[in-house]
Amino acid sequence: MAKNRTMSPAPENVVSIVGAGMRIVGDCESADTIRIEGSIEGTVRAEKGVVIGKGGRVKGDIHTADARIAGSVKGALTVKSRLELEATAVVDGEIKTARLQLDEGGIVNGTVSVGRQDAAEAPTPIGKAAEAKAPGPNGSLFGSGRKRKTVSK
Repeated sequence: MAKNRTMSPAPENVVSIVGAGMRIVGDCESADTIRIEGSIEGTVRAEKGVVIGKGGRVKGDIHTADARIAGSVKGALTVKSRLELEATAVVDGEIKTARLQLDEGGIVNGTVSVGRQDAAEAPTPIGKAAEAKAPGPNGSLFGSGRKRKTVSK
């Protein structure tokens, strides 16, 4: 008598793990989440998330939706949604993210851009007003540069 076996569906949250003591030289890509406890030299791309443990090290760029970092990163971090830097985190490089949480003790050396990334390219309301208003004779956007007469009472 044959038994009917059915395959169970794939788990929704698949986590790829780079274990402690493991070293990868090359790019890593995942459609889900990557947890790094060892070290990676190369670009890390994960559609859902990247988690770097206290002993984890990445020397290269990271591109993901969410990230939690307790280890170190030397490279650019591009995080679409939320970046959490724990107290033991050390980041040397550019950060671009929509939201940022930096715990006391976390170290960031580099530039940080927080907020909508498309907003940085659009002119600000002040920039739009400056474009619309012609500069005065002295080059000032705030007036002619001449002193105004005051009336004393």
